[in-house]
This record gives sequence, structure tokens and C-alpha cells, in this order.
Amino acid sequence: MTDAESLAPVRRSVRVAANRDRAFELFTGFEWWPKSYSILETRSPQTGVILELSKGGRWFERGEDGSEADWGKLLVVEKPSRLVLTWQLGADYRYHPEHATEVEVNFVPDGTKAVTLTLEHRHFERFGAAAEAVRASVDGPQGWEGLLKGYAEAVSG
Repeated sequence: MTDAESLAPVRRSVRVAANRDRAFELFTGFEWWPKSYSILETRSPQTGVILELSKGGRWFERGEDGSEADWGKLLVVEKPSRLVLTWQLGADYRYHPEHATEVEVNFVPDGTKAVTLTLEHRHFERFGAAAEAVRASVDGPQGWEGLLKGYAEAVSG
């Protein structure tokens, strides 16, 4: 793959029974994120995922021992309808500050007291030779598909 080539974005959606404010709040609170999806080098159990809800805010996780691991930054926040985050984790699930794919999340009300969350993860070509591996790691049952299923279960639970 050359630098000029691009890979198709990963696109997923899930419908949840919540109003848009609640769906946005639950998503950005990340309490639904599996604790086992952690990149903390200290191997401390994860206490949570944090998204600082202002432009340029950090997206990171924190461990019980206070250690932190960056995942990316918040590029756009249009509460409660849209977020754009950088995803700076490579296929090795380590932080790569020099590379940033983007994750755009939209919350679209459907008029029936429900919201459809759409997610697009794009710009994998920014990882150069590792681009296909990064895309493959987030596309599938253990990637965004499974994560959004967990999110939907948390909203309904």
C-alpha cells in the first residue's frame, strides 16, 4: 500500500432506547468500556476511561495505581449530537502520538424515544505499513462491533 492509497473506513451503528442527551452522556462516560481493554503498562487494573469534554481534551485510561495511558484527543464536540476523536493506538495497542486515525460518533434521534449511534473510524492510511493491521484490529467482533454491543447493553441495563 502506498501513502496515497486509503483504506475504507470502519462503519458501525447501534440503536438505543434513550434520548440523545442520555445516549451521549453514557457514551462519553465510558463506563460501558470493558476493563479488559486496557493498555496500561503497569498492568494495574483499569479504573476507568476518561474523555475530557472540551476541544483538545485527552482520551485516556487510568489504573488503580494512578497510572495513565493516552488513547487520543477530542477534536470536535457538539453536545449531544457529535464527537470526533483521534485514535492513536496501533495494531500493537500501544500509544503512537505520531499517528492519528479519527473516530466520528453521531447521535441521531429517530423520533421514537430512541437514538441511532453511528460510528465511523477512518484514516487508517496514516499508519503507513501498519495501516491494514490497525484497521483489521478495530473491524470485527472484538473491535467496534463488540464495543457498541456492550454500549447498547449498558444503555438498556
